Amino acid sequence: MICLAIERGVAPEQLAKALAVDISSVRRKIGLLDGICPEAIDLLKDRQFSPELSRALRKMKPMRQVECVELMNSVNNLSVPYAEALLVATPENQLIAGRKPAKLAGLSAEQMSLMEREMGNLQVQYKLVEQTYGQDVLNLVIAKGFLSKLMENEAVRRFISKYQPDLVAEFEAIIATLALDQPHVSERVQASSK
Repeated sequence: MICLAIERGVAPEQLAKALAVDISSVRRKIGLLDGICPEAIDLLKDRQFSPELSRALRKMKPMRQVECVELMNSVNNLSVPYAEALLVATPENQLIAGRKPAKLAGLSAEQMSLMEREMGNLQVQYKLVEQTYGQDVLNLVIAKGFLSKLMENEAVRRFISKYQPDLVAEFEAIIATLALDQPHVSERVQASSK
């Protein structure tokens, strides 16, 4: 809104006075998105974040900016420490030339390299889980309905109780599930996907 007002001819000093803020704050907000690619800006447009987040993103190439903003949005964490951790874990070839991030204190080059690889692996795994989550929930709902109908049949219930008694408790736990985030179900879903 500040940029739009300035584009329409309102002086930054007038804005600062109207908003009851320091002029330096208005000037910082004017340049908040300078150096951020349009795709990343679009992902951030409805979110509140610290101006320091932009500082970290500016040091990355556009594709990495988008990747990091998507990751931050998906875990609902737009904090500066998280952005800086992503920056430090960013491979050099995805950074703007000459803008190498400071190393974290106490980490060797080997540990940094390992952290970069692990961050890359985590991002790939997270995207895979994100892609299959809807299908997994649908499968759980279908399985829950099927098991519910199955266990309502007394003959089937007696048979399972006689020959596979441990399954009765498992089936009942699944049937009693209200959401995928309940511990006993999410652990089973994760175990079955391995």
